Amino acid sequence: MIGVSPRDLEEEERGFRGLTEAIERAETIAIGSHTSPDGDALGSELALAEIIRRRWPGKEVVSYLADAKPVPRHLRFLPHVDELREPDGVVSAPDLFIAVDLSVASRLASARSIMEAAREVFVLDHHPTEHPFGDHGFTRPEAAACGVMVLEYARWLGVPVERDVANLLFCAVMTDTGRFQYQNADSEAFWAAGELVAAGADPSLISLHVYQSMSLTYIKLESLVMGRITTREEGRIALSWVLWEDFLATGAAEDEAEGLVDIVRCVDGAEVALLLRQTPEGEIRGNLRSKGELDVSKVACALGGGGHAAAAGFTLDARTIDEAGKRVLPLLEELVDAG
Repeated sequence: MIGVSPRDLEEEERGFRGLTEAIERAETIAIGSHTSPDGDALGSELALAEIIRRRWPGKEVVSYLADAKPVPRHLRFLPHVDELREPDGVVSAPDLFIAVDLSVASRLASARSIMEAAREVFVLDHHPTEHPFGDHGFTRPEAAACGVMVLEYARWLGVPVERDVANLLFCAVMTDTGRFQYQNADSEAFWAAGELVAAGADPSLISLHVYQSMSLTYIKLESLVMGRITTREEGRIALSWVLWEDFLATGAAEDEAEGLVDIVRCVDGAEVALLLRQTPEGEIRGNLRSKGELDVSKVACALGGGGHAAAAGFTLDARTIDEAGKRVLPLLEELVDAG
């Protein structure tokens, strides 16, 4: 397969065989991804559910959101998104729980109770981790998106990828590669994109919804973030922040803030970007991006989060943006100085 080494193919064979055996042992299957879901999380989760239904029509498959928060506005167009269930406090006990696109169990949020009640847990992910969870799993950090792995699993199973699944997986790959602009946009990512377009994915439609349908309230919020951008370490670190009161003042939805870090990332000369955001729960969420070889996942992991070398995140129990900055910035300064 293009972009995959022979050794990776052997690992993939073992991983896909393990997932298949777990599915075949189960009658009831729950699938979940991380809180504050992005295009890769939702696209991969929903696509995998459809692939399982088509390969094993007798299985009961339920896709869960991590918590009761609504699906982000720009992703509500995705096929099958109305089939996602919220964890309702009643703990079901599926035979199998498949965790998709997450390396830290805590990011399942309220859906974690469903995972813990399951007889068996399989993790399908592309994030590097030092503390894996679940009974079994297949993790391939070299994959640009979990959506690439789900596409390869469909091909491995021999399940045809139809238009709905193709659109789900194209959204997964496009968003996790930052419109094919991030460092992880490798030959395998472009192979996957080509396969999905050939299967019926509509890149222009997906781009329209994800990147070209911003609400006026979001644009006002974006202007605040742009006006606050500052730099450190002779311009190598770019940062900005969002206060909870900014959401109240502009009327922007909380889920619309996920892409704001890419505005900060655009600063010329910056090697890493940081966006800090207050939440109504009294926490500070941080998004990190790298434009070169620096590995921001090391900083995120040191703060209890995770992610990739070029894109990572964390959540801090901090009262103010200043307090969070005092914890994060020394780590970023150390990273760029070492780099």
